Amino acid sequence: MFEKIRKFLSEIVAEMKKVTWPTREELKESTKLVIIATFVMTLFVGLVDQILSLIIRRLLGW
Repeated sequence: MFEKIRKFLSEIVAEMKKVTWPTREELKESTKLVIIATFVMTLFVGLVDQILSLIIRRLLGW
């Protein structure tokens, strides 16, 4: 059992050495992009929600 665990962990280390890690600048740019995309999607979903709520309220006569 311990041999299987040791083999598994050594395979993990081997795979992690193959990974191409982003530079600090690439990471900053990706983070900015994710934050902006999240903000834009939040605005879009909020706007659609408000419009649909208005339509439903008018249809139901509230």
